[in-house]
Amino acid sequence: MMYQTPESAHRALSAPSGCSALSWSAADGSHLWGRNLDFNRLAEGTALTFSPRGTVYHTCGCELERSACPETARTARYAALGTGLLFPPAFPVLYEGVNERGLMGGQLYYRGFAAYEGEARPGTQPLQPPFVVSHCLAQCATVQEVVRLLREEFTLVSVPLLGAVPPLHWSFCDRTGETVVIEPDADGLHIYRNTLGVMTNSPGYGWHRTNLLNYAALRDLDHDGVEFCGDRQAQCFSGSGAQGLPGDWSSPSRFVRLAFLRHTAAKAPGEEEAVARMFRLLQSAAFPLGAVRVSEPGEPTALDKGVVEFDYTIYTAIYCAESLRAYWTTYEDQRVRCADLNRLLARGEPVQFAFSRRPDFLLLTEEA
Repeated sequence: MMYQTPESAHRALSAPSGCSALSWSAADGSHLWGRNLDFNRLAEGTALTFSPRGTVYHTCGCELERSACPETARTARYAALGTGLLFPPAFPVLYEGVNERGLMGGQLYYRGFAAYEGEARPGTQPLQPPFVVSHCLAQCATVQEVVRLLREEFTLVSVPLLGAVPPLHWSFCDRTGETVVIEPDADGLHIYRNTLGVMTNSPGYGWHRTNLLNYAALRDLDHDGVEFCGDRQAQCFSGSGAQGLPGDWSSPSRFVRLAFLRHTAAKAPGEEEAVARMFRLLQSAAFPLGAVRVSEPGEPTALDKGVVEFDYTIYTAIYCAESLRAYWTTYEDQRVRCADLNRLLARGEPVQFAFSRRPDFLLLTEEA
C-alpha cells in the first residue's frame, strides 16, 4: 500500500481531467456502472482500493493536513471497492466504486460550473467534494439514500483540501437500475433522478439532455440508397443510419455517442458478456493518446510520473451491483483484470491492487 504525501494528494485532487460515465444492464438483471478516466497523468499511489466497513474518517478535513473537524467523524457502515488513494492513517479516498450493498458511482470533472456553499446549512454537516464518493459508499445502500444524505444531512462546502477545491459532479446507480446525476451549480444543488444513464463533463446534465434534440434523426438502421435528380445510387456501406453522430472527444460529443449507444446496443445475456460489451461502449468515448493535446497542462510535481502533453484514457473501470465485482483495464494493458468485493469483506484493513501499465499479451505459440 502507498500512502499519499500532501504534494501528491493535492495533485490528484485538483486534476482537471475529462471523463465519461455510463450505467447499463444485462438481460439477466445484472446492473453495471462504469467510467473512463481521461487525464495526462495518474497520481502516484492510485490503485484499485478496498475500504473496509468500520473505517473511521471525516467528511471535512483530514489528518494528513491536521484539519479534521471532530464533529464530522464517521464510521463506515459498508465496505467498498474502487479506484482511489490512501490517506494516512489508512483512509481510502475513492474516485469511484461499489459497496457491499450494490451502490455504485463516481465523480467526474465539472469545470466552470461547480459551485459549493461557504459553510454548512443549519442542521447539516459539512462535506468536502473529494469525499463525496467515499462517504456515500460508506453510508448509503441505495440511490434514494444518497439523495436524502446530500439534500438533508450534508452540505457540499467550498473548503480546500490540501490547497484545492476541485470542481466535481457525481453519478450513482444501484440494484434498481436507477442512475442519478448530482450537480452543485451556482443556483443550488441539482439532483436529476431516473436519468439517461450517461454523464460526461461540463455543461450540466440538463443541457446535455436537451442537446440530444439536435440528433433526433440518428438511428441504428441503415438508410436505403439515395436518389438525386433521377440518379439513384444503391447502398454500398453500413452505418449510414448514424450519420451525423459526432466523433470528437468534447464532453457534448461523448455524451451524445454514449446516449446513442446505450439506447441501441444489444443487451448481453449475463454479467460477463455485458461487461465485455460495455468496455466496447466506453471505448467509443475514450481518448486516444495523441488526439487531445492539453492546452493548460500545469506544472508537474516531483511525485508525478508518466506526465505527457496529451489527455488520454488512463483507465476504464466497470462495477456490478449484484456480484460486487470490479473490472478494469488501462490504456497500455487491455487485458481485463477483476476483483471481487465479497472476498475482501472479512478484512479489517485497506487493500490495494496495482494497475498494470505495461502491455500484456498471451502468446499462444508458447503453449503449442
